[in-house]
Amino acid sequence: MQWETMIGLEVHVQLATRSKIFSGASTAFGAEPNTQACAVDLGLPGVLPVLNEAAVAMAVKFGLAIHAEIPEVSVFDRKNYFYPDLPKGYQTSQMYQPIVGAGVVEITLEDGTTKPIRVHHAHLEEDAGKSLHEDFHGMTGVDLNRAGTPLLEIVSEPDMRSAKEAAAYLKAIHSIVTYLGISDGNMAEGSMRCDVNVSVRPKGQETFGTRAEIKNVNSFRFVERAIAYEVDRQVELLEEGGVVVQETRLFDPERDETRSMRTKEEANDYRYFPCPDLLPVVLDKAYIDHLRDNLPELPADKRARFERALGLSAYDASVLSATREMADYFEEVMEVCGDAKQAANWVQGELAGALNREGLAIVDSPVSARQLGELVARVIDDTINGKAAKQVFQALWNGQGASADAIIEAQGLKQVTDTGAIEAMIDQVIADSPAQVAQYRDAEPDKRGKMIGYFVGQVMKASRGTANPQQVNALLKQKLDALC
Repeated sequence: MQWETMIGLEVHVQLATRSKIFSGASTAFGAEPNTQACAVDLGLPGVLPVLNEAAVAMAVKFGLAIHAEIPEVSVFDRKNYFYPDLPKGYQTSQMYQPIVGAGVVEITLEDGTTKPIRVHHAHLEEDAGKSLHEDFHGMTGVDLNRAGTPLLEIVSEPDMRSAKEAAAYLKAIHSIVTYLGISDGNMAEGSMRCDVNVSVRPKGQETFGTRAEIKNVNSFRFVERAIAYEVDRQVELLEEGGVVVQETRLFDPERDETRSMRTKEEANDYRYFPCPDLLPVVLDKAYIDHLRDNLPELPADKRARFERALGLSAYDASVLSATREMADYFEEVMEVCGDAKQAANWVQGELAGALNREGLAIVDSPVSARQLGELVARVIDDTINGKAAKQVFQALWNGQGASADAIIEAQGLKQVTDTGAIEAMIDQVIADSPAQVAQYRDAEPDKRGKMIGYFVGQVMKASRGTANPQQVNALLKQKLDALC
């Protein structure tokens, strides 16, 4: 039987506010356990929450970026459940009237085509604390520093049909929120994670299959692996005559499998009701228009500009606009060297290769955008050739000089373009290579092109790699042909 996969994602994005969504406690990462949870976060008697306006603005910015409906009124609800890392016994969330309505996120597929993925809504909520199981020898520790941290939960429609599409959607969300500056998107620190809803159905069937939810997947790679396993599990179960149970599952990356966590709850299990401590959020048109007018250039717009205005290929534009940090770095290199294509080649080539080898993000590059731009400029103006440029890049990477010009000067790498100097080297190489000259003279004319490589190598060796290769090739051919 042919099966069709249905995938929807609930992406939890930690908003980049300095304080929590309903209190003044810090959201800084890495503090000692339970040092950033105040009376409001703990829900102690007599305290009242106060909504963080910055979190509201960030949520609206996201909605505007995906062309979503922004309701005039949104309301906070209490989601009731009991768990050790939820000290109040409920989570303040938005069930019935979220702050962001329906929108669309466009993803780019592997073949370069695009596909729209519908967003059902996005809502504000507070995060819970964190249960720690590893270091307590049969017990569980609870760190409440995250309790009350502002989250934007982005709920998609089940429009994705493969693990690749789901990963592409998650990357698109990551790109949007980091471009907007509303989240750092650091998945390793929990700033972005997602719940994955997966079901399968026979191809051609209209009704959905029973879905399983995989909780708290925290990397693009794990999303793909979790979905792949879960699809295989459900298909195998159905083909053997079994039934898929609606449940919550966890992904174990070490075993590369999902496993059952608990039966999936329905909305009525949480006994949602409007939060009595928070007034409805009312947004007027002037407020929304102000936020819209101050949106930065977003990934899709930047990609289109890179193609249209800079003449980059669709592939180059897509890679260079994928993250705000990459786009900013590329644009500074281009501004310094004055050539978009050369800047793109160096950022995606030499720089990307070095970053990958060292496992570094572009923001941690030892070579600054200005340094790389100056290096590329020296290639463009023929101060150095390609081989020397790679030496200069490596020296910059290793911190052996403050600028490309300083390294070129210190290492004597400036390209020799003086025709007289190059001719003198060529004459010496020809004089020292009588056997090779004879072979060249006796060869058929159409075979001589390959034989010239020996002479080029000798001249470049004599110049310590600083001779202009184009001039060397042209002058050598002229002089050798004259001997035939």
